[in-house]
Amino acid sequence: MIRLQKLTKSSNQALKLVTVPQRYKSQKIEEQTDLSGSHITPQQKVSDFTQQKPVSHNPYSHDPLLQSYLRRNLPSEYLEAVDSDLKSLGERVRTEIDASGRRCEVNPPTLTQFDAWGNRIDHVETCDDWKKMKYVSAQEGVIAIGYERNYAEWSRVVQMAKLFVFAPSSGLYSCPLAMTDGAAKLIENVLRDSDQVKSPFLVAAYQNLISRNPGEFWTSGQWMTEKEGGSDVANGTATVAHLQPDGSYKLFGYKWFTSATDTDIAFTLARIVDDNGNIPPGSKGLSLFYLETRDPLNRDEHSGLNGLQVQRLKSKLGTRQLPTGELVLDATRASLVGKASQGVKLISNMLTITRIHTAVAQASNMRRIMQLTRDYATKRTVFGAKLCDHKLHVHTLARMEVETRAASLLVLDTCRLLGLTEHNPLLTDDVHDDDVFADERNLLRILTPVCKLYTAKQSISVISEGLESFGGAGYLEDTDLPRILRDAQVGAIWEGTTNVLSLDTLRSIAKSRGEVLNSFFRSVNNRLSIVSENCNLRDLKQSITKTHIATGDLRAFISQSVAMGQDVMFVASRDFSYSLARIYCSVLLLEQATWSDATTADIHAAITWCTFQDLCPAATSLRASAYTDLALARDAELVFENFDD
Repeated sequence: MIRLQKLTKSSNQALKLVTVPQRYKSQKIEEQTDLSGSHITPQQKVSDFTQQKPVSHNPYSHDPLLQSYLRRNLPSEYLEAVDSDLKSLGERVRTEIDASGRRCEVNPPTLTQFDAWGNRIDHVETCDDWKKMKYVSAQEGVIAIGYERNYAEWSRVVQMAKLFVFAPSSGLYSCPLAMTDGAAKLIENVLRDSDQVKSPFLVAAYQNLISRNPGEFWTSGQWMTEKEGGSDVANGTATVAHLQPDGSYKLFGYKWFTSATDTDIAFTLARIVDDNGNIPPGSKGLSLFYLETRDPLNRDEHSGLNGLQVQRLKSKLGTRQLPTGELVLDATRASLVGKASQGVKLISNMLTITRIHTAVAQASNMRRIMQLTRDYATKRTVFGAKLCDHKLHVHTLARMEVETRAASLLVLDTCRLLGLTEHNPLLTDDVHDDDVFADERNLLRILTPVCKLYTAKQSISVISEGLESFGGAGYLEDTDLPRILRDAQVGAIWEGTTNVLSLDTLRSIAKSRGEVLNSFFRSVNNRLSIVSENCNLRDLKQSITKTHIATGDLRAFISQSVAMGQDVMFVASRDFSYSLARIYCSVLLLEQATWSDATTADIHAAITWCTFQDLCPAATSLRASAYTDLALARDAELVFENFDD
């Protein structure tokens, strides 16, 4: 290892460390002058130094954690085929897909509202590489794998492993894929639960959504956000639906945010106007509708759209590859999905899928920045040594790697739970007598919002730190590095902000009357017991003990906060969700560190995670009186001091 030279107090002494390259020493220096008359030398004019850029390797082959997770968990009859498939996709990402994804950023979508003769056409043009991503997604079965279920209860893990490899290079095509998967899940549930004749349009749409044939594959949007809405769809949805003589509906409304405006179909919420012109209010007044974005009868000969007008494409901080528009629904033809007034209930499964997709994308982008920073550290020389030989730099990257590992294991385990519930239909019932099955189902309920909110915040922090590790190059757009950070910012907003998802976590507890929380504690304690039996290292035993203590602190926090009143849990919901995430990640990292083929890196990651951070910030804040009425009043004074409304 090359040691850093000690910094001197004298700037003159420091300057002496800079020497003229040997190739210039024997040459005669020909002086020139610049416009100001100052003398310049050839060395000052130009340098022949160029910095080697980081190289994107096969993202699967260079991800030892993902490979070891699959080896540790997948049944042997699946492992060889899955490993081969992921290596092949990773090579395709390296040689083909990554460059296409970058071109999607350079060539963002455009909107042409009128043709040369004044006809409204509302044409959203996307680049060829964006269209190629749809082809690749179908060909690789990124959606299909989850519904073919050739890997039984591990089908979702295999599917999301492919998404993990594909997403960072997909040019944000992971966004329409998330909504497409959510739509397929919604239709599957509706068709399974319906006691009526299967809707032919849903049957056909489902087959297109899960197709591996690029010519038949459809993508779906979900148009929920309106001007007054955001996450509050119950009070912010003003779109109305009018029943037509043929049983279809015509929709009228304004959709403020529609991601992937170029999808083939969409699901949206609206309020059905009754025969007397009354519009039902609140969440119970919302119904779910299916629509195709293009009119198969081509009744609008100019645009070909199904009663849609694209008002504009959004100008966004990131996700610029993705066409996100404001839409006017003007007599848009649509079909009712399920029963009237059950729209919010029906979209719950869709939201589960899209939130998990978001978490997978965030964790995979953390892995991508880690792969790039690691490669760059072996190429960049500063202060006489490569970055990989500077202990402080490696220490910083190690902390980032621990966060990345925790996020990866959290999303993979959430995907495991999803696959398990889908493979065992009994797990999806509201009531079940088998405690093991109930715990798996309950864990999925509480971990979905926790996983999404925590990985979103982790990714922003890790990716930002990753850009810093490149120095000035990390701030230059043409390195493509800033895009990774800009795109990561959407994870903490789309499908629910951190606070909204924290409250969703509380709702999952209340709706189950505390059963999801009981399942969480049972799972943590049972798995820690197994980890303890497999552990022979003293440092790991200390990490196990610390996780046990944090779990106990969380139990105590719940009891104390309930005694203090409902507002305490409400205000603490964010810290509470973070506590759930950190404790559960501790268990996952400890499991990884104690399996038979665990590496030194696995063990060090678990010890670092459990030792150097607060595993239960909710309990810590409660002990510091952060949630008292006085503290909250002072919060308000701090934020709004001298603010004149």
